[in-house]
Amino acid sequence: MTECVLLTLSSSSRSQGCNPFAQTGRSKLQNKRASLNQQIIKQMRIRAGAENLLKATSNNKVKEMVLLELSYVNSNLQLLMGQLEGLNIKNAHFPLLILPKSDFILQHYSEDGNSYEEEIADLMDLRQACRTPSRNDAGVELLAKYFSHLPLIESRFFSPTHHTGIFFTWYDSFTGVPVCQQNLSLEKASIFFNMAALYSQIGTRSDRQTITGLEEAIASFQIAAGTLNQLKETYTHTPSYDLSPAMLSMLIRLMLAQAQECLFEKIALPGIRNQFCPLMKMAQEAAKVTEIYDQVHQSMIQMPIKDNVPLFWSTMAQIKTNHYRSMAHFFVASALLDHQLGPNDDEDQQEKTLSQVYDNIPEGRTPLDILKKQDERQCVGKAHIRRAIQGHEEALRIYGLCPSLNSLELLHGILKASHQRSLNKYSENEKEDEFPDYTEAPDIVPKTEHKAEMEVPTTTKVKVADFFQRLGPLSVFSSKQRWTAPRTVRVKPEDRDVGFNLKGDAPVQVVSLDPLCPAAADGLKEGDYIVAVGETDCKWLGVTEVLRLLRDAKDEEIEMQVVTMMDSSPSMSATFSGNLPKTYSMICLAYDHDDKNPRSRKVTKKSSFLSWGLKNKLKSASTLSLPTDDHSGSLPWNKPCPTFPSSSSYNNDSALY
Repeated sequence: MTECVLLTLSSSSRSQGCNPFAQTGRSKLQNKRASLNQQIIKQMRIRAGAENLLKATSNNKVKEMVLLELSYVNSNLQLLMGQLEGLNIKNAHFPLLILPKSDFILQHYSEDGNSYEEEIADLMDLRQACRTPSRNDAGVELLAKYFSHLPLIESRFFSPTHHTGIFFTWYDSFTGVPVCQQNLSLEKASIFFNMAALYSQIGTRSDRQTITGLEEAIASFQIAAGTLNQLKETYTHTPSYDLSPAMLSMLIRLMLAQAQECLFEKIALPGIRNQFCPLMKMAQEAAKVTEIYDQVHQSMIQMPIKDNVPLFWSTMAQIKTNHYRSMAHFFVASALLDHQLGPNDDEDQQEKTLSQVYDNIPEGRTPLDILKKQDERQCVGKAHIRRAIQGHEEALRIYGLCPSLNSLELLHGILKASHQRSLNKYSENEKEDEFPDYTEAPDIVPKTEHKAEMEVPTTTKVKVADFFQRLGPLSVFSSKQRWTAPRTVRVKPEDRDVGFNLKGDAPVQVVSLDPLCPAAADGLKEGDYIVAVGETDCKWLGVTEVLRLLRDAKDEEIEMQVVTMMDSSPSMSATFSGNLPKTYSMICLAYDHDDKNPRSRKVTKKSSFLSWGLKNKLKSASTLSLPTDDHSGSLPWNKPCPTFPSSSSYNNDSALY
């Protein structure tokens, strides 16, 4: 069984799954695309102006000149659109990622950005490799790896409340128009689109002359359809024509149609038994491929898809619709003309099979009449072979109308061979003295035992390590939080008592701070996070590890680096509105105005975790509960509340970034 050409979606540093030699050719194609689009836009503006002038003028000479100009412009547009059809490549323009640079890391995380140059280089190498993925599973895994890094990058550097000013740019594969967006949604959706494109290319590169190759092609097209469907359901507001619901729906149908075509080829590859029932079964399988390709063609000729889908695509879908419809009629004709109902044949089985092939049997005929009567059998069989010939001729005619298909000599050879086979079958059953018969062959009911289905991709998410994990746990050190710069606090244990306790997972947090201890006097505050003890980074250390570092200091002075998480939500301020009552901030309500001097309040010194650990082994040295902002249980309204820190309470090193 000969195979037809399949359509493929094209996807947009030296890494595994990357083809470094593809970049030059792809860049050249994108430059050609941009140039053609500029010329097309120019011609369309000229055409719009000429049409407006034609409506406004009543001078016949002017109208003649405008009509001549319009014919010239339309001719140019046809030529330019024809040239653009061959450049349907999804050329992804990856902008350089500006955010995770040293200045941003310094501003937001108050760390030396130069120490993260290696991590930034690794990220940029991965993004560069994604521009030229290889057309195999390694290329898909490469895109999946980058896709899995995007949520981590988004949490680290993209604040949900502030725009970064970074534009991610992609070029639509069908229009060539650049699409820009400031968040990572477009980046994620475009990577997803290119993963589907790679799966489609893997399907077209499979060896369809073997069962293994056909199974690989079927799986690839079904996964491509599933990827596109997941893209359609997940990213619903992406400003890209490629990612619009109408375009994605058409592409899903196209991938499923090609998967169904490969399923048909898989059934036919071992050979078709020249028997009545197997031939009828293959006829319905071919009719199923026809049905799906007809749906694809119908979606391609609808607006606005019609104006942007290449003529090559819609023509190919139309050719395959006619080709497989003709094959279905040829199989039915072969079953009726080459086989007769014999005494050893199962009459009931053949009658049932024939009745399932037709929705509407020709008037005045029954399945049993067609099977038993030689004249009826010949008449209906020849009607099917005539429809097969007509369909093959239509496919050849459509092929000749599309200049882009002239280079596909293989496709032309398949169409001609199929047409000649139908002509030979008709000649074998034609009699010289026979009167012309105008019986119309009925349509064949599509049916398949192996329907192509969308498959959910399993490689969309790959377990990856965060490039910037040295910044600290992502649950704490992310773009959602606002931080002070690290402050140095000197801690000097007195009888192994440092004056505070710790709680939480990495990083640990200061609790139960004694305001009279030396650490508090040096700037330590309740709720501070310890990020370093001495020369040891503590962002990923728990309470036990930090405890050990502090105990090792014994009675010597040791320096700690601490940061304070700031409230990112603005507080309510006191306002006045006409005769309406006043609205006070939450902070103002917490004050007891009778107590003018909260500093004069007597504070009971609390034992630190070190002293607890030495004096009472039954008490826990720390707690693993997360910090809370709810002080209602510990601070009643009639008691003083710690004031909200003002900018004057910080020194220059602790200014808010």
